[in-house]
Amino acid sequence: MFYNIFNTKEDTKEEKPEIIIDIHEKNSLVPAYLSEKAKTKFESLQIGDYLVGGTGIERKTWNDFISSMINKRIFTQLKEIQKYPNYLLIIEKKESIENKNLENAARGLLLSLVKQIPILFSENEKETAQFILLLANKKQKPVSLRPLKSVDTLEEQKQFILEGFPSVGQATAKKLLEKFHTIKNIINSNEQELKQILGKKYEKFKEVIE
Repeated sequence: MFYNIFNTKEDTKEEKPEIIIDIHEKNSLVPAYLSEKAKTKFESLQIGDYLVGGTGIERKTWNDFISSMINKRIFTQLKEIQKYPNYLLIIEKKESIENKNLENAARGLLLSLVKQIPILFSENEKETAQFILLLANKKQKPVSLRPLKSVDTLEEQKQFILEGFPSVGQATAKKLLEKFHTIKNIINSNEQELKQILGKKYEKFKEVIE
């Protein structure tokens, strides 16, 4: 084997950036494009569709954006995404709709949103993935998968702690507290009692508490 002694470049293996993807994005082509150049991991994200370091990303097609405007879901989603240290809205404008009044209303909404949140437009899922990869390749500090939220009362604090367990969402946490009242009681309860609420989720829950 011969070595090029004039080659001053070091043979360093570049580490792939890590991107966390909400499980609801599995039907999109974006994760497929991302997996080619990044470490991707599917999680049940409470807020946003993608998490890159400390940046939460909400992704919508143009039709999704208009639909969420009509049912007012967009306002809640964009309020929640701002609980991350950094945040971003990506809109894939590849469809047009016949209702021009709705399109104009959506454009008006975008004008009001630009003061609150950074917005990027992409042509398709591939370009969306390219934007996310560019962001991922910048050095980012990791952030908790559970963004900060207001937990004023003792009951809210208990629920927030429980929601940090694998497969325990808001509804399951509430059911556990209604039955057992305290986190100590939940941990000390027997397998049969827990399985009545957790079902198949019990095994993952057990791994953490043991």
